[in-house]
Amino acid sequence: MNQLSGTIPPEIGKLTHLDYLDLSMSKLSGSIPITLELAYLDNLAVLEIDENQLSGHLPEHLCQGGKLESFTVNSNKLTGPIPRSLSNCSSFKRVRFDNNSFTGNLSEAFGIYPELQFINLSDNDFHGELNSNWGKCKNLTNLQVARNNISGSIPPEIGNVKGLLGLDLSSNRLIGQIPKEVGKLTSLVNLFVQNNQISGNIPGELGSLTKLLSLDLSNNRLNGTIPTFIGDYRNMFFLNLSNNKFGQKIPKEIGGITQLNVLDLSHNLLVGEIPPQLANLKVLESLNLSHNSLSGHIPEEFESLTGLRDVVLSYNELEGPIPKNKAFMNASLEGNKGLCGNVTGFLPCEMSSSMVKKHSMVKGHKLILITVLPILGALLFLCAFAGALFLRDQRKRVRDVERRNDDWLSISMLDGKALYRDILNATEEFDAKFCIGQGGHGSVYKINLSLLGNIVVKRLHSSFENTHPKSFMNEVRALTGIKHRNIVNLYGYCSNAQHSFLVYEYAERGSLSSILSCKVESRKLDWLKRVNIIKGVAFALSYMHHDCSPPIVHRDISSSNVLLDFEFEARVSDFGIAKLLKPDSSNCTALAGTYGYVAPELAYTMKVTEMCDVYSFGVLALEIIKGKHLGEYITLLANSSTRDHVQLSDLLDERLPYPEDEAKEVLIFIIKLASSCLLETPKSRPTMHFISHRLSSIDPCPRTHVRRAIIPEI
Repeated sequence: MNQLSGTIPPEIGKLTHLDYLDLSMSKLSGSIPITLELAYLDNLAVLEIDENQLSGHLPEHLCQGGKLESFTVNSNKLTGPIPRSLSNCSSFKRVRFDNNSFTGNLSEAFGIYPELQFINLSDNDFHGELNSNWGKCKNLTNLQVARNNISGSIPPEIGNVKGLLGLDLSSNRLIGQIPKEVGKLTSLVNLFVQNNQISGNIPGELGSLTKLLSLDLSNNRLNGTIPTFIGDYRNMFFLNLSNNKFGQKIPKEIGGITQLNVLDLSHNLLVGEIPPQLANLKVLESLNLSHNSLSGHIPEEFESLTGLRDVVLSYNELEGPIPKNKAFMNASLEGNKGLCGNVTGFLPCEMSSSMVKKHSMVKGHKLILITVLPILGALLFLCAFAGALFLRDQRKRVRDVERRNDDWLSISMLDGKALYRDILNATEEFDAKFCIGQGGHGSVYKINLSLLGNIVVKRLHSSFENTHPKSFMNEVRALTGIKHRNIVNLYGYCSNAQHSFLVYEYAERGSLSSILSCKVESRKLDWLKRVNIIKGVAFALSYMHHDCSPPIVHRDISSSNVLLDFEFEARVSDFGIAKLLKPDSSNCTALAGTYGYVAPELAYTMKVTEMCDVYSFGVLALEIIKGKHLGEYITLLANSSTRDHVQLSDLLDERLPYPEDEAKEVLIFIIKLASSCLLETPKSRPTMHFISHRLSSIDPCPRTHVRRAIIPEI
């Protein structure tokens, strides 16, 4: 925990009696000495060199003395395979290889460690399968292998590790079912298996895991019903079963998990009513039941959930009154058939039930009046009501982003002034050594803060701020209040005489355009990853267009403005020319955007609508599949008479293997959907809600022995 730099001196290897060496959390670089230095410290029991900038391979003869118990090299830049000497290091108790670029077959690189208690292999490039040897590490309490390329199934032998407290196998390529033997892990506290391809039911044997605090099975292919025994997880505070194929009703027993903070059952096939027993979750902060087929009323008992902050119930079949709860004032409720109440975009219940009836249609948050005269009075009242709410919302937005006394503001839960001070200290007043990129508008810096981890600071040139002051505040206004997994997170901003900058979350993989333009990096984007990136951008735009009030049009969707995190999850960024669509405005503006992505109508109408983003999305989706901008093919695909002359091979990235049948079907579907976004007439294009709904229905299956992809009709 110092500022030591340079390399590890090889002379340390002469300390033959050394048993404890900790050089962690400094700025050491270069390789680990590979001659007789560290490798021949026969008495070494503790070697901790994590969180530095070390590179190269691990020495071949580590642990040759057979006494090494704690070995941590995490958070460096190390590469290559794990030395064979470590696979036989039976003295291991605590090991961390995570957050490097280690490679090799996982089943061959690690052996049996009878004393091992903790091991973290996450965030590397390991492949192969989890073998049964892990079940022989009887003292193991924590096994983390997240975010690698592990395939195969979860070995049932894992159930033999009776003292296991944490198991994280998330974000790999695991298939098969959850073995029933996992139910033997009765001490388990955290179970993370999200972002895999696991199928089948949740085994009944998992009902014995009553000590669970966190359970994440999201983004898999699980089906059947949500088991009622989940209600026995009395101490759980995080439950995510989203993006699976769970059907039937939400079990009322979930209401017995009284410590639950986060409940996400979205993007499933759930039906029936929302159980009123969920109102027993008094400490619940986040509730997401969207994209199911839930019906009936929202339980009025939800009014008692005063701790709720985020509520998403959109795209179900809910109707009736909206609970009088602060969280529901800003809830995402669109796409239901008959909700009403004193919430922006929805009719008061007395109007929706009696005055309108057959004379109106409520679709999402829009009211389309068909017979006006019989309800003219109601219409006047509604206009005044909606206008008041709109003005209140506008004032709130302005309040949220207005400048404070010192012209800085933290949008996160952190203290703004402290955040400002930490950024200046961490960048040493924006020293060039922290700069990771420059553009015409400013410079980008990457730093690490203790509370936020890695962040990005976009500092604007003073000349740009003086000539384009609206661009800065546009980005702040657009991102304030937005919370979506596929939109970059804005932590705060500063605008004063000395500095103007924006503070974002850090996306490890960088921009999509830089990856697609690199031969080596682009090959990491296989067909499944590319489909998921397209889906992520679609979900972000659908949220902006249909779940935000007023709607937000990005106006500059391109591969340069899509960032990828470590798991290749898309993050839409750069809202500098975004526009908030005001219902009482013509929304005309100057032409803006990236050449090649701009909708053709903007050249002559200058009217900004959501369809501008739809066009850009179509271009981007095709670019992701091709690996580069399609150029002249855009015109051919936009015209139905010439579209059939384009061959599929002309639209695929030649750097990837030709897709197998299942992936091919998905790609053809996306190409057709993207082509419909390019139609010359804006009204003929699909909405982003339509697009995201269709994309959420596909299930790309890259392996021939799993069920075929479900391709909906366009």
